[in-house]
Amino acid sequence: MNRTEKIKRTLENLPQKPGVYQFFDANGKIIYVGKAKKLKNRVSSYFNKNRYDSGKTLLLVKKIDAVDYIVVDTEYDALLLENSLIKKHQPRYNIQLRDDKTYPFICIKNEPFPRVFATRNVIKDGSEYYGPYASVRMMRTILDLIHRMYKTRTCSLNLTEDNIKAGKFRICLEYHIGNCLGPCENKQSEEHYNESISHIRQIIKGDIKNVIGHLEDQMEEHAQNLEFELAQETKKRIEILEKYQSRSTVVNPRIHNVDVFSIISDGDFGYVNFMKINSGAIIQSHTVEVKRKLDESPAEMLELTIGSMRERFKSTSRDIYVSEPLELEIPNVQIHVPQRGDKKKLVDLSKKNARYYMKDRHKQIERVDPDRHVKRLMAQMKKDLRMTEEPRHIECFDNSNFQGSFPVSACVVFKDGKPSKRDYRHFNIKTVEGPNDFASMEEAVYRRYRRLLDEGQKLPQLIVIDGGKGQLSASVKALRRLGIEKKLTIVGIAKKLEEIFFPGDSIPIYLDKRSETLKVIQHLRNEAHRFGITFHRNKRSKAAIGSELEKIKGVGNKTAQDLLREFKSVKQVRKASLAQLQFVIGESKGKVVYDYFNAKN
Repeated sequence: MNRTEKIKRTLENLPQKPGVYQFFDANGKIIYVGKAKKLKNRVSSYFNKNRYDSGKTLLLVKKIDAVDYIVVDTEYDALLLENSLIKKHQPRYNIQLRDDKTYPFICIKNEPFPRVFATRNVIKDGSEYYGPYASVRMMRTILDLIHRMYKTRTCSLNLTEDNIKAGKFRICLEYHIGNCLGPCENKQSEEHYNESISHIRQIIKGDIKNVIGHLEDQMEEHAQNLEFELAQETKKRIEILEKYQSRSTVVNPRIHNVDVFSIISDGDFGYVNFMKINSGAIIQSHTVEVKRKLDESPAEMLELTIGSMRERFKSTSRDIYVSEPLELEIPNVQIHVPQRGDKKKLVDLSKKNARYYMKDRHKQIERVDPDRHVKRLMAQMKKDLRMTEEPRHIECFDNSNFQGSFPVSACVVFKDGKPSKRDYRHFNIKTVEGPNDFASMEEAVYRRYRRLLDEGQKLPQLIVIDGGKGQLSASVKALRRLGIEKKLTIVGIAKKLEEIFFPGDSIPIYLDKRSETLKVIQHLRNEAHRFGITFHRNKRSKAAIGSELEKIKGVGNKTAQDLLREFKSVKQVRKASLAQLQFVIGESKGKVVYDYFNAKN
């Protein structure tokens, strides 16, 4: 049986049930693992020619020699199974999770009179581990709070009941300075110690409200029993907890035991942030980088990551807030996409964390591997601006004039997303009279690309016009006269709302204000404006200087230019001697200029 018949028979027998599918190559090696709500529909879609969104998917399908599947009860079971299979087999075409940092945990040790401490090593000895904490500062704050409120031991003694009764241990300095209550000499009962551990466990989980309620009952009991010192000590504990809660609460404290997931994408990678919320406070936050292998959507990447992150952090939350609508179903769990209020604030905060992580990754890549950064940026711009090739060479035009006088245009050039200043050009507008921005733009664009064509130089992949539909239409007219309007992409950017216009399309596109594509276009626009304004001011300044010299009877434009070329400014011309002036512009004109300034003085 050949490959096609074997796959066809497998597809016919696939059930409409949730499960996991596995693709094998000709060597019997797993090359892709995926989950499905309905196995038959999902797997069959790979072999539908209309499905291919890129060459990656087509390449995967060409390598598939066999298909296998596992049926499970729910889609969430499929998600967990998919995650474990990916970890085990590391298939070539699956999403890769990159997370090479070792974050610390808070450990409650599995021993009599448990110790509470920070660790980076998770040992399967029955101890409880809370974390990991991406912020060491947050973890230290929690531990400091715990040690201020509860006197837990720090020694590593084996405090079994028999050892304590045998008197094997002696109290140490920690007892004498008030940091420990001396369980080693039976000065503190195990029941009392474990009550403190129960409170500590709740604090770490973020369930501070219940701890405060218990302490308030305890304070009331001490007061009724006339134990005023104990009541005051308990009151101090409550104040410490309330102060900590007020600092750690980011939204409504009634939002309790919730997982928040969001994703930000830059094309090849997604950045998924997870936050654990208890009583309105963030008690855990973690971000991972997810690499696309095929054409996974942000929602698909988020679905996979939710399963792995909940498993990793041992989350049992029954409410999940996400940034993307998902098809994922988890038994006894509600998944929401908040639209407003405190819940939406949490998702926005999660996205902000993911975005900062993405920016940090981009900066690292730019330093370590500039080529990869440029490739990613170019691929993103190509996608955002609907181009057929990457805009490695971009040019931007801007006009400047003063009430129609001294009209000039500037052209700036970016290569690989960065300014190439040696290629900048400016134009004195020659054929336009009066303030006509459209005609000035048409002339500048025409002259620029007429010259590039005459000299056999390469055209840019992208032209950016600083202006709206009018300036863009004038530029397209110039390109059409040259017969190159279909050889490149041209867009206009309107300053007021940062609208991006395409030729022949009256509806602009609006790029995300934080997108790198928009930032590059804004940089181009600002650089063209700066370069054009500088040239325009210089031209006006020279014209003003030249006009002062031309006021002298017998001095024309050419003579004025000769004087400025030699002496650089009117001030230096005024200071020049008669001999110096006559040497530059001749005896008669030199005397006229000399007499003019000396008579004026």
